[in-house]
Amino acid sequence: MTLPIIPFAAQELLDWTELTQALTDGHSLPRAEIGDTFLYRDPDTLLSRAAWIDGLGMAVKTATVFPGNPDRGAPMVNGAVCLYDDRDGTLAALIDFHLVTKWKTAGDSLLGALRLARPDSREILIIGAGTVGQSLIEAFSAGFPGARFTLWNRTRAKAEELAAQQADVTVADDLETAVRAADIVISATMATDPLIHGDWLRPGQHVNLIGAYRPDMREADDTALRRARVYVDSFDTTLDHIGELKIPLQTGAITRSDVRADFYDLDTFARGGAEDITLFKNGGGAHLDLMVSRYILDRWLERP
Repeated sequence: MTLPIIPFAAQELLDWTELTQALTDGHSLPRAEIGDTFLYRDPDTLLSRAAWIDGLGMAVKTATVFPGNPDRGAPMVNGAVCLYDDRDGTLAALIDFHLVTKWKTAGDSLLGALRLARPDSREILIIGAGTVGQSLIEAFSAGFPGARFTLWNRTRAKAEELAAQQADVTVADDLETAVRAADIVISATMATDPLIHGDWLRPGQHVNLIGAYRPDMREADDTALRRARVYVDSFDTTLDHIGELKIPLQTGAITRSDVRADFYDLDTFARGGAEDITLFKNGGGAHLDLMVSRYILDRWLERP
């Protein structure tokens, strides 16, 4: 059989709700083995993230980051995902990097929200108007039908540009007011200092954090973490690596027992009551790329 080379356009075959079920099924398998490697040639970077899940297969997601590319009319980030068969280790598919990344990032957060947010949530605030913001509108529209979306961005013009591409999306001027009004608060920014203050939160809200990925990055303050029931997608990719949790754990603002569960214990993802505030940290990881890639390949092979 010809090796499948799956382009970004294959997203027309995908479904956000189906994807969350694929992620759920993937976490019922043995815990993934994961590993990252970085190579540098200033200012360029080659990043490879690998995962192996017994019963699902192997994936290596490689990204090239060349900051000078935009000046040459080329994307800064490029790459691909190699998916390998679990039975014999043969190459099963080559999948577009941006396709896997989009559906992994938004699908990860959607699964967390479906488990932790109130089912009747209708007001969704997205903080950050980048590429991830657009995919979040798609994903959460599927997960919370009838929801209304508000965008806030440090640069209002960028939020207005994204809102103009969507139906019935409004732009907020004041972040505190927007947070207080939302049922679900989703943050996908490059912030190093917290944008979301715990004093703004009200009972029953769900906070979903995506942006922070370095040890010096945070989107929510200590008060938000202390007021919320805290969950993560993976202990391995968040607790010791991302400032969102690494910093407050080091300072004693929260303790390890305050982080209740990751996706390998999904049965415990639950609100304690309707008035609880829940908080989910999306840390990503190659194991999620593997689960998403397997889902994409399955839909590709099933296409007419």
